Amino acid sequence: MPLQHHPLVKEFPQHREAIHQLKQENLHFSKLMAKHEDVDKAIFRMEEGIETPEDSVITQLKKERLELADELLSMLSKAES
Repeated sequence: MPLQHHPLVKEFPQHREAIHQLKQENLHFSKLMAKHEDVDKAIFRMEEGIETPEDSVITQLKKERLELADELLSMLSKAES
């Protein structure tokens, strides 16, 4: 199975417009989105073998990425309602 990045727009394509709007207008959303991207890139490097941390590190980062995605999705849902 090929490794993939998990950008927010790919994870939530139905919210593409809201993602763009919130990224431009909401500093908190923009910072969370940047953090999500940074964590996703770190996970990708680890899965590619570029970085080789202990398993617990990658597990924690995946958990963090999921928590960030949940918070961002919540913000998107509120903005669209």
